[in-house]
Amino acid sequence: QVQLVESGGGLVQAGDSLRLSCEDSGRTFNNYAMGWFRQAPGKEREFVATINWSGGIKYYSDSVKGRFTISRDNAKNTVFLQMNSLKPTDTAVYYCALRASVVIARTAHDYKYWGQGTQVTVSP
Repeated sequence: QVQLVESGGGLVQAGDSLRLSCEDSGRTFNNYAMGWFRQAPGKEREFVATINWSGGIKYYSDSVKGRFTISRDNAKNTVFLQMNSLKPTDTAVYYCALRASVVIARTAHDYKYWGQGTQVTVSP
């Protein structure tokens, strides 16, 4: 059974960094692509980044490319999102998601399992 738990969110100032973590306590992690999405108040859920099962293929949205880095540690059933040079427009609830496939995807409906989300707030 997949159980995704995010952590690492918080309140920071513009230009600061945060590292989000997402652990699959259900231990079904290793053979599946993972993704990070975010949702700001009043907006639809938005793709942020995705990584394939081995970590060798990654894809980012244009809004975070060059600032955010997705990675995974399959031995720890954990995926990370390192967020640097944060902007107020990055403020959102961040969700990790697991796709029942080794192939990456950029749309929310391609992911079967979701975490509960972690709030990231970036002040000016």
